[in-house]
Amino acid sequence: MHHYFGSKDKLFLAAIEAPANPADLLPEVLAGGRDDLGRNVVRMLLRVWDGPMQPAALALLRSAISNEWTAKLLREFLVTQVLRRVVGTLDLPVREREVRGALVASQLIGLVVGRYVLQVEPLATASPEWLAATIGPNVQRYLTGALDLPEE
Repeated sequence: MHHYFGSKDKLFLAAIEAPANPADLLPEVLAGGRDDLGRNVVRMLLRVWDGPMQPAALALLRSAISNEWTAKLLREFLVTQVLRRVVGTLDLPVREREVRGALVASQLIGLVVGRYVLQVEPLATASPEWLAATIGPNVQRYLTGALDLPEE
């Protein structure tokens, strides 16, 4: 595996035919600074999901719902390759970064399921810019707003 793909993460990207490596998209997400993270994360998610990877990503998501192995791969990818990189730019204790990342994941997964799987209106046909402007502030609050951490 290492000979052909270099790492487990790169194998996963190849398996899902990802159009881009999340590491390559991170500068775009961080471009506006800390105050624009929420909108930029939503913009990036929609740009990727509205692209050519959508059929493969939908199949992967549907498989993850019913298959624990696929769910684990998708969860690890989402956490380690996407959210940890974004939340890691914030100067926060590890536990707080984990909680904030999980809250962001819940919002993004909900958006993906509502827009692409269930096709809930107006999510399914709304412009990416409207969604980023509407959902981005909630993601921003999860990233940088006041937050009571759950007890461990």
